[in-house]
Amino acid sequence: MKFFRKRKKIFLLLFSLFVIGDHALAIEEPEYRVESKSSDYEIRLYSPILVAETAIQSDFEESGNKAFRILADYIFGNNRSKATLAQKTTIAKQQSTSEKIAMTAPVNQISATEGYLVQFTMPKQYSLETLPEPKDDRVKIRQIPARKIAVYTYSGSWSEQRFKEKLETFQAELKKDGI
Repeated sequence: MKFFRKRKKIFLLLFSLFVIGDHALAIEEPEYRVESKSSDYEIRLYSPILVAETAIQSDFEESGNKAFRILADYIFGNNRSKATLAQKTTIAKQQSTSEKIAMTAPVNQISATEGYLVQFTMPKQYSLETLPEPKDDRVKIRQIPARKIAVYTYSGSWSEQRFKEKLETFQAELKKDGI
C-alpha cells in the first residue's frame, strides 16, 4: 500500500508540473543565451550545469520509469547532507541528514551502449562541493561544461516512437538549414 501512495505522490507532482506548468510554479532551468532562432528550433549557448544521473539497462520506456524513481528518490531526500559541527576540541564531527533538492528542468534521457542514461539537472545554487552526496550508488553527480545545443520543442505523449518521429523531423530541419 505504501508503494501506491508513493507512486500517487509522484504522479501528482508530475501532473501539477506538466498541467499547471509555469503559470503557478517556477521551475528552474539552466542559464542559456539564444544564439539564433528559426520557426522550428533555437540554437542555445548553455552555461555549465550539474546533473544527477543514473544508467539503466532496459528499453526506452522502462529506462525512463526506473531512472525517474531512482533520481526522484535522491532529490526528495535520499542523500547525505554533510554539516560540520564546531566543537571545543580540534575534532570535527560530520552529521548525516537528508536534504530535499528543488525540481528543475530539463530531464534528459540519452541512449547509451546498453540502455539509457537519464539525468536530472541540479539547481544552480549548488556546486560539486555543496550538492548532497547520494546514498544510492546508482546515482552519480557530474558537471557538464558549457555547450551549444539545438533545441526543438514539442508537446504530447512521451514514447520511443513519438521521440523518433520528432527527432527525424528535427534532424531534417537542421540538415535543411546546414546545421
